[in-house]
Amino acid sequence: MKISTLGLLAAAAIALGACGNTTDQRIGGAAAGAGTGAVVAGPVGAVVGGAVGAVSAPTVVRETRRATR
Repeated sequence: MKISTLGLLAAAAIALGACGNTTDQRIGGAAAGAGTGAVVAGPVGAVVGGAVGAVSAPTVVRETRRATR
């Protein structure tokens, strides 16, 4: 059960992380942050990771795109 849940979170993070506009970036960042936070610190980590991911995702994507040009 736990492995399938983590697999689902990972798949959602990858799928949503590939989206291009700011709203999709925030959703993808929140999903990735929540998944990582859940693995590291449980339910509290999922909430904190999701919030941090949603706030920082557009900046990270912008810097990554700038660095690869």
